[in-house]
Amino acid sequence: MPEDYSPAIFTEFLTRTLASIPRSDQRRWGELYVRGLLSVDGKKTMRALASNAGGGVEQSLYQFITKSPWDCVPVRREMARHLHQHAEPRAWVVRPLVLTKVGQHSVGVERQFVAQLGRIVNCQQGMGLWLASDQLSSPVDWWLALPECWTDEPEMRRRASIPEHVGSCPPEQCAIGSVARLTDEWNMPARPVVMDLRDTGPHPVCAELAERQVPFVVRVDPAKSHTAVEALRPTDRGPARVTGTGTGPVAEPDGGLAGALSRNRMPVEWLDHRTGVVRATSVGSARVRLRAPGGGRADRQDLVLLGAWGKPGRRAPSEYWLSNLSRPRLGTVYRTAMLSRRVERDQAEVSDRLGLRDFEGRSFRGWHHHMTMVSLAHAITMLSRAERGPLPESSVPRSAKVTAA
Repeated sequence: MPEDYSPAIFTEFLTRTLASIPRSDQRRWGELYVRGLLSVDGKKTMRALASNAGGGVEQSLYQFITKSPWDCVPVRREMARHLHQHAEPRAWVVRPLVLTKVGQHSVGVERQFVAQLGRIVNCQQGMGLWLASDQLSSPVDWWLALPECWTDEPEMRRRASIPEHVGSCPPEQCAIGSVARLTDEWNMPARPVVMDLRDTGPHPVCAELAERQVPFVVRVDPAKSHTAVEALRPTDRGPARVTGTGTGPVAEPDGGLAGALSRNRMPVEWLDHRTGVVRATSVGSARVRLRAPGGGRADRQDLVLLGAWGKPGRRAPSEYWLSNLSRPRLGTVYRTAMLSRRVERDQAEVSDRLGLRDFEGRSFRGWHHHMTMVSLAHAITMLSRAERGPLPESSVPRSAKVTAA
């Protein structure tokens, strides 16, 4: 096994997480599959993983991933519990996953507009829920967002072995389902949910998380019509309504949203996990109300809005975050939001290398089995690195100093 992974952690972690799989031979195939993900260079095809195990097991590995009826949910639950115990995550970060595909046979694939890419792509769209701290992040649950063309057609469902209880699920609703699984079914202690809602109406997601008493820090775009934010005035005259033009929030005579944020600005130091540099960013906060489009007073939520001036000299913030954290310190909320960069880096440097995008099967069950195995391999990698401890001071890049954002 490569030096990047601890054999002791590999054995202990898989013994614990695969214990729910009833058959010993299936647990053995799971260990071989994860070992292959950790050891094989390049694309993680079934043939490559089988060759790493000594050959002659390709059909068995294929059967284990695509056909065997073992339930991946208990495996993920034990993985999440172990990581909560040993990694002490500060947030649950929701990260969308776009898997481009050739052809129409992979489960859930469709030519669809992808907001993150700004264009129509033939792809699968998934959603991962990651546990994140400053030291590491690791995915623990996955949802595949199935278009109606797959869920409403009996032949398509049969071909991909989609379970009867699984229906069409927009990505943001998949994220809510994953959070509900962790809190309601797995009894995990809730952490702030961090996710990007710039391309969808944030009110339904925020309302449901608030109803579940789950804290959140979500990125929004007040310039878009589906995000109706009202800045609360310090007096009792009611909220000052803020509208959008498509290029940014419009400040009213009393300063509006940008003015309210600017009046409470302070420098916040935070670690940019994408670069390893500690940055200082000017961040402001304001009490606001988030309205449901077309809704009345009953559809309003009182929240905290953060605005960050990533580029000096800008009149308005370059990014906005909404939170329901009670009496939060401004710096704590912003640093929690920035854990999304930790997830971005770890996915690119670890999960993608471990085969996150390499599954070539066509079944719903196979997709979830493969994503579970990749998550196990990712967790083993991150826990192994954490066991070795931080880099000695002499090896830390000299760029890791406070830099103005």
